[in-house]
Amino acid sequence: MIRYLKIVLIVFVGLQGLFYFISNAVNWEYAQMAVSAVLSQSDSPAYPNLVVPSITSPFLVKLALIGIMTGELLVGLLCLKGAFDMWKMADGPAEGFNAAKTWAIVGCCTALIVWFGIFQVFGAALLQMWQGQVGVGSFEGAFMYHAASGIILIFVNQKDD
Repeated sequence: MIRYLKIVLIVFVGLQGLFYFISNAVNWEYAQMAVSAVLSQSDSPAYPNLVVPSITSPFLVKLALIGIMTGELLVGLLCLKGAFDMWKMADGPAEGFNAAKTWAIVGCCTALIVWFGIFQVFGAALLQMWQGQVGVGSFEGAFMYHAASGIILIFVNQKDD
């Protein structure tokens, strides 16, 4: 039963990545506006002395959004590949099931790179996105996503007998 629960949780991490990728794709203009608000640091009242200059180039905004979306898509694809591999080995020997977790683990680590690395480290710590009305929502959401992904990573990575 534990193996199947691990598979379901990996599917959920994968779907989360795909849903955010699709949401950003179908809301391209709004996603650009949100990324632009964070990169421009236009709403940073608490810390007016910025660590890095504001980024207002439309090209760089699009590049950042494409990077975020690529990460979200990778989370989805890697986790779903991992869930499929785990599913094929769910009734097999422990060694095979443990080996089948590779892409699921890579997918969860990619989720941590996207939602912890990009949003928390660069967005929140470097660009102070937590100060702006648009950025704070992304900051809080990213925390929930990377926390859940990290917990699931720890659970899935535990060896199965």
